[in-house]
Amino acid sequence: MSTLDPRGTSSGAGARIVGTGVGDGPGPDVMASATLDGTKVVTSDGEDVGKISDIMLDVRGGRIAYAVLSEGGFLGMGSTLHAIPWSALTLDTDAKRFRVDITAQQLKDDPGFDKDHWPAMADVTWGTQVHQYYNRSPYWATTRELDPGIDSDI
Repeated sequence: MSTLDPRGTSSGAGARIVGTGVGDGPGPDVMASATLDGTKVVTSDGEDVGKISDIMLDVRGGRIAYAVLSEGGFLGMGSTLHAIPWSALTLDTDAKRFRVDITAQQLKDDPGFDKDHWPAMADVTWGTQVHQYYNRSPYWATTRELDPGIDSDI
């Protein structure tokens, strides 16, 4: 069962949003994924560990599965990539960055992958291990509450 955050939005399997950054147009509740590419990521202990390089969608399930963090390297060369469960992130609209609920050392201890050797992200075993590492329930195991006014048989 999901809960409501202070603004009344569901806080189930999505990224949390904090801050006062509400402007004209879309965002921060609904945004183009390209808007988030290049957004800095800071760990729970305050270290800047890289930037979002990709947002991975579960096409069949219609959900965001992971944000891919690019850590280190120069101009994308030699960087380590990390798949971070979307629910492990908090978008800080005031600081215009994501916070990840893990320490910098824990992130560095995660072996990650490189741009030429991506894991099979649809593999349940791999996905379960990633979610366990970030102490999160797998996104595919989280159910959405349906609006009682919507016919779920559609």
